[in-house]
Order: sequence, then C-alpha cells, then structure tokens
Amino acid sequence: MNSERARFLLLNLGHFLDHFFMLVFASAAALTLIKKWDMSYAELIPYATPGFVAYAIFSLPSGWLADRWNRDAMMSIFFIGIGLAAIATSFADSPIQIGVGLTFIGVFAAIYHPVGIALVIEGHSRTGVPLAINGIFGNIGVGSAALITGFLIDNMSWRAAFILPGLISVAAGVLHHFVSKKIRREERTKDILPAGFSHEEYSRSIMVRVLVIVFISTAIGGLIFQATTFTLPKVFDERLTDLADSATAIGWYAFLVFGVAAFGQVIVGWLIDRYSVRNVFVLVAVIQAVIFTIMPGQSGPNALILSFLFMLAVFGQVPINDVLVGRVTKNEWRSRVLSVRYVLTFSLTGLAIPAISWVHGNMGFDALFYFLAGGATLILLSVILLPRLKSITIPSA
Repeated sequence: MNSERARFLLLNLGHFLDHFFMLVFASAAALTLIKKWDMSYAELIPYATPGFVAYAIFSLPSGWLADRWNRDAMMSIFFIGIGLAAIATSFADSPIQIGVGLTFIGVFAAIYHPVGIALVIEGHSRTGVPLAINGIFGNIGVGSAALITGFLIDNMSWRAAFILPGLISVAAGVLHHFVSKKIRREERTKDILPAGFSHEEYSRSIMVRVLVIVFISTAIGGLIFQATTFTLPKVFDERLTDLADSATAIGWYAFLVFGVAAFGQVIVGWLIDRYSVRNVFVLVAVIQAVIFTIMPGQSGPNALILSFLFMLAVFGQVPINDVLVGRVTKNEWRSRVLSVRYVLTFSLTGLAIPAISWVHGNMGFDALFYFLAGGATLILLSVILLPRLKSITIPSA
C-alpha cells in the first residue's frame, strides 16, 4: 500500500473517530448517566454544550494554521489530542467534570473537518466519491457511538466507551505521523490532477454566490444533522419500545439506520460527479422536508423506516457542500474556507443542544420534527438559487 492510500485510510478512520467521540456522551447520557447521577435527560445533555462550542470556535484557527503550517502535522495532533482527551474524560465523576472533558474533546475534534476534508479533496478533480467514502466513515462513527457505547454499558461501563477508542486514536496518531513523513512535499502542497482534467475557473461573482449558499445550507443543515444524530438513540428509546428493550438493542437499531443510510453518500457522490450539483441538492432537500413532516406521531416499524429515510437524506447532503467548496476554491486557501463552513456548522450545533433539551422537555420530539421540516424547506429555497456549475466528466481513454 502506498503512502497516499494509507493516509486516505487514516483520514477515514479520523472522520469515524471525530464523530464517534462527539456522540459518546449523547448515548451514555440517554442510556445510563441519567440514572447514575439522578438527573433527567433534559438536565444532563446541556453539559455537552461547551464541547460543541469548542468544536465550532477552534475550527477557524485550525484551518488557518493548517494552510500556513502543515495539514499532516495537524492531523497527527488531532488523533493524539482527542484520544488523550477521551481517556481523561473517562475519569469524570460529576456532570461538571465530564463537561470539562467534553470541552477538550471538542477542541481537538475541531481540527478534523477543515484539515482532514482538505486533505481528502487534495489531488482529486472528481471529489464526489472520495468525499462520499470519507463521509461514510464519519456516519458510521455516528452510528457506532450508540452501538458501541450501548454494548459497553451493558457489558462493562460507560467509561470504557471513552478509554478504548481513545487508545486506538493515540495509536492512529503515531502511525499517521510516520505515514505522512513518507509523502513527498510537493504532493502535499499543490493539487495534482489526473491526465485529462483541469480546474474549472469561475468568476468572482459565481464563487461568492456559491459560497454564500453553501454557508446558508451549512448553517441550517448543521442544525438538522446535529438534531437527528444526537437525538436518534433517545427517539428510539421512546418510539421503539416494542422492538428494543435494552441499551444494546437501541444501539443496534441506531447503528443499522446510521450505517445503511451512510451509503446514500456514495450515491450522491456519484451523481454530483456526473450531473448538476444543483439538481441533486434540490432532490436531497425535498426528501428531507417531506419525511420530517411525516415523522410526527409515528412509532414502531414506521418510525424505524422513516428514520432511515430522513437519515439517508441528511447524510446525503454532507458531501455536497464540500464538493462545492472544492470546485470553486484553490488548494492554498481551501482549509480556511472549509473552516468558516464548519465554524457555522458547529456554532449552531452548540446551540442545538440546549434547544433540543428545551423542545424535548416542553413539547416532545413531534415538535422537533416539524422544526426540522421547516429548516429543510429553507435549505431547498436557498439551493434553488445555485448557479448551474458544469459537471465533471470522465475523459475518454
């Protein structure tokens, strides 16, 4: 295996771990900590807010530093830092202590998206499929948080869900350091396009228009992504009572939905490499709006099927914005643009946690799904204004 391929595999593992660590607490809080610490779900989950705020705030300096310094070195720091922070969090004995630990996890987690996504895009002209593959690993990380945490709660303790992945992350960081040293400097600092491809140049007005729409859809889409991924274990706990009677069973259903829905990114990635990004984006937004509107009042198998459908669309949206950024930005400042995108995403993600707490405590999940339907409709309205960027075609042999 060459160094570039090994790095791509490590970047995929990093995406998995990034989302996994940010959601371990959501599963632990819903399934066991509310009992151990005698707190309600609505009272406990706000302690995750500082971590998501850090996740947002530190994305911008991470992107700036990666463009000015070294993206590969930043990724090594990500792996080792988030691993050590997770291990430290496992020693928490109170909500405040776990909140501090989650904050440090958020600081290091902020590195991944502006840096790791830029590395995935680097050297590719058809970025849809690589981003989709990378996105699948992130989404499996989302699903695995509920599955692995539930399994470890039933068989060991919630602390093990932080310790074991933390050790894996530290080891991956050491491996990434040595792999990245083997990659030639020129392959890291400029786009290398396959024969037959060239960058499409867009006017400044087109670039600004695309980025504004990306930032709008990013902001709203970030709220939707966080609301669905964070609450799904609790939604299943309340609505799959006839299908799931243990933390492990709930975790398996969440993993099934997240894992299968993640492959929607491959379909979307394939489509946006060959067809109009605008048309694909419109389709994804319509699916979200319709399914969220149907979801209130559903339970049992219906809730499970609808959850799969809306997660298919939520996950499918993720690579679209990154593809748009990759097409209209240059490599030397791409991390900074991505960092702005993820600052928006994770800033609203931090606000989503207390909002979820309030909505669930006062109105229940039905109201939340109506709010999500409204958000998806706003995304649809913004996406309609996208210019028709040229699709990237495969050159003939």
